[in-house]
Amino acid sequence: MRRFRSRVCPRLASAPTPYLRLLTATQFAFNIGFYAVLPYLATHLGSGLGMAGWLVGLVLGLRTFSQQGLFVVGGALTDRYGPRPVVLAGCALRIAGFGWLAFAGSTATVIGAVLLIGFAAALFSPAVESEAAREAVRHERDTGAPRAHVLALFSAAGQAGAFLGPLLGSLLLLLGGGFRAACLAGALVFVAVLTGHARLMPHTTPGREPAQEPTPPPAQAQHPAQAQPPAQAQHPAQEQPPAQQSAPHVVTRTAQPARSSWRAVFANRPFLLLCLAYSTYLVAYNQLYLSLPVEVERATGSQAALGWLFALSSLLVVVAQMPVTRCSARRIAPRTALVTGLAVVAAGFAAVPLTPAGPGGLLPGAALVVLLTLGQMLLVPAARGLVPDLVEDRQLGLATGALSSVSGVAVLAGSAATGALLEASAPVRWAALAAVPLAGALLAFTLPAGRGGKEQGARAVTG
Repeated sequence: MRRFRSRVCPRLASAPTPYLRLLTATQFAFNIGFYAVLPYLATHLGSGLGMAGWLVGLVLGLRTFSQQGLFVVGGALTDRYGPRPVVLAGCALRIAGFGWLAFAGSTATVIGAVLLIGFAAALFSPAVESEAAREAVRHERDTGAPRAHVLALFSAAGQAGAFLGPLLGSLLLLLGGGFRAACLAGALVFVAVLTGHARLMPHTTPGREPAQEPTPPPAQAQHPAQAQPPAQAQHPAQEQPPAQQSAPHVVTRTAQPARSSWRAVFANRPFLLLCLAYSTYLVAYNQLYLSLPVEVERATGSQAALGWLFALSSLLVVVAQMPVTRCSARRIAPRTALVTGLAVVAAGFAAVPLTPAGPGGLLPGAALVVLLTLGQMLLVPAARGLVPDLVEDRQLGLATGALSSVSGVAVLAGSAATGALLEASAPVRWAALAAVPLAGALLAFTLPAGRGGKEQGARAVTG
């Protein structure tokens, strides 16, 4: 029986590398510091500073846009300079932003601090996420363990931080420290992250050629790599670790101009289809903050139970992310996991008007949270795992940032439309919301399966 289970739900072939552990711990610490502050920002702006409701919404929207909308900038900088300086700069800006926000008392200073906090995340998040994807591919190639395992662990660590961060903020508020104490605590978390990464993050990322290495003279760059047969090109053209030698085409393009990288990514039709499919998930996920509160208030008369549903979502990811991924990574291709996850998300919205009201009227909302979170656990590692299959390795940072930026723009554009649905009848509203991820599932059908690594599919789909 144990033998059968190991075949159905295989474990990691080997423990993650120290660099992967550092990246995973980074995601965990980032979210602790961030979510110690974010859940209490709106109340601080409205009750603490006396801002009007529309102004509170504007400030929160600016924070989201300065983060998600600028992910592509952070990704491009990562490709150009490597992850270490980008991560360290992002940590420093986040410390400055939280410190500024702790003492900001006017609209202008609050907006400045919020923009700084968002831009800090736009720097370090694409750097860390693209490195996690790159290391997941290397780990898959070296050990045979599916990359989705590593990316699932990365997602679970982030959700654990998102769960513990609000608890830290709540504790500080209960102790009478107030919003300022929460901001300063978040800043201290990032001081610790900055210090740790300054000491532990390698100057030269494993398996990644330094982005600023000078281009060899034409005689050296072309003679060994291009004038020789392919079997001889790998050794004279590069002095890289064995994992990197398996893809010599990556190294011969390291001198490609930044403009060409942007053109290659945004003219890449399969990658853009992935962005659109992933965007439908984020538009759906945003309903946790828009449609779910309305449903909870309609069912119970208040939003007091909303925090418990958010906690349920985070706990589900922390507890179930690795088992779900372990049981699916080897059995279904990433494209199948992406399509299935989007379909499960769509089922969550369709189930709301069909679910009988349970104790306290929360059963429909709980059904939505459970199905949306289950779909998230299937599709997020799969989508991130597909990115290295669709773009060149040297463009991975830019592509990772673009995935979030395109999705952020879609959420910004879709918020008004989904907000207008709040006035519609319940069957119409939830059916329309279910159609969004369902359309994403149909788009995802057109993507390559992504079962193997870059060696199996990248050349075919990126040309």
